[in-house]
Amino acid sequence: MSANYVILFVCTGNTCRSPMAEAALRTLLEKERPGKSDVISAGTAAASGFPATIYAVEASRIWDADLSGHHSQPLRSPLIDRADLIFAMTPSHLREVVRLRPDARDKTFLLKNFPESDPEGEGVEDPIGQSLDKYNETFLEIGEYLGRHLPEIVKRIDEKANAG
Repeated sequence: MSANYVILFVCTGNTCRSPMAEAALRTLLEKERPGKSDVISAGTAAASGFPATIYAVEASRIWDADLSGHHSQPLRSPLIDRADLIFAMTPSHLREVVRLRPDARDKTFLLKNFPESDPEGEGVEDPIGQSLDKYNETFLEIGEYLGRHLPEIVKRIDEKANAG
């Protein structure tokens, strides 16, 4: 485990949703708790080293979030083990995290359900192959949920910092 609080976002290809969520939360936490967290992302079917899509990079600029240096990575057990909190974009992503690491169930949440632990519910739709407008909608949807969850995320970061 890292000294920092580690948050992992999981989607399919790690070029759209999870990188946008990573960039958005990193931007929020740089203001709220600078230097106290690491925000990362991975994909259940991702190859290594691909950039975020052009539209994901563009949509992330809504919050001045920079995705230009993003490189995709597959979801692997060491990433799951490193994370203190895992956000899945869909129920199938959550199931894949738990399939790989059953002991990660208590720290894995469907983004839209957090902090409730229900593994079923509405996911964040994949914008891959769609218009910039769809990417902007997806980024704003992710941002809306992260804004709602921010107080609980900050509380968890503070708890880890105070416990260490």
